[in-house]
Amino acid sequence: MDIKKPYLLFLGDAHDQLAAKVAIGIKQWHPEYCVGQYRMADCHADCGLPDLDIPAERAAGAQTLVIGVANRGGIISQQWIAILREALESGMDLAAGLHNKLADVPELRELAAKLGRSLFDVRHPTETYPVANGRKRSGKRLLPVGTDCSCGKMYTALAIEKEILASGVKATFRATGQTGILISGAGVSIDAVVSDFIAGAVEVLAPANDADHWDVIEGQGSLFHPSFAGVTTGIIHGAQPDALVLCHEPTRKTMRGVDYPIPDLAACMALNLSMARLTNPDARFVGISVNTSALDEDAALSLLATIEAEFGLPAVDPVRHGVGRIVEALASL
Repeated sequence: MDIKKPYLLFLGDAHDQLAAKVAIGIKQWHPEYCVGQYRMADCHADCGLPDLDIPAERAAGAQTLVIGVANRGGIISQQWIAILREALESGMDLAAGLHNKLADVPELRELAAKLGRSLFDVRHPTETYPVANGRKRSGKRLLPVGTDCSCGKMYTALAIEKEILASGVKATFRATGQTGILISGAGVSIDAVVSDFIAGAVEVLAPANDADHWDVIEGQGSLFHPSFAGVTTGIIHGAQPDALVLCHEPTRKTMRGVDYPIPDLAACMALNLSMARLTNPDARFVGISVNTSALDEDAALSLLATIEAEFGLPAVDPVRHGVGRIVEALASL
């Protein structure tokens, strides 16, 4: 996909900051792609970009309106349609990573065709994937896994890729979700792949490589989340990871969107390791990535020290403290 830049990030009616994680991720990792944001009256998220209407965004050079909202169910809200039409009429393309397709909305599809605009549905794969074979392949692979969904797996993966590259070692971030695809420009939205082919899609996404090359594969969901455990399982088996990093948000009591409790860290690590060792008997954890944004510095440092002492692994907040210590642990693999 050749999505034209720069972007107008559409936050729509996001009910909280996490619901706008697509837009926030793009702005954080590639601010040079972004000229502004569009927020509806009842939006409760903010990327820290200028709030501009469609004509002002177009005048500022925006080429594509990117729907930056990851709402539950991935729907294209009827309340958004008038704004999306205005963007097309102003000369912008549209891009989205939702379960619903832009191309399946008749009035958007017909208007885009009439005006010669493009609709990019990055969540929907355009190639056919094989059934996984589980054969050992060359190269090294790292996979972040989580106690919950939306707890820092993509951020951790991107931070680790950046740190590995800074150390002079070869690495590639492999996106498995819509935000990662829009950030990196490539990947497969794994939750749109038919279940029989999830592991095979990851084998294609992170193929055999040089012996000293790290593929850093974006994790999804959680083995303990009743909605998304199946996707997580397929990614783990297809990734054939040499290294696992556990991602955790310590202030949550229940998993996002459901009433199930956050699992114990030790139990979560044990189950992920058991799953990983199906396709790589040598898989092991190399660190724990903790989102301490809801804690003050003293509380964060105390928690990280406690986790590190319990598990004997580097425990870091990748935003506050970086992932250097986790990357250092990869040298032994």
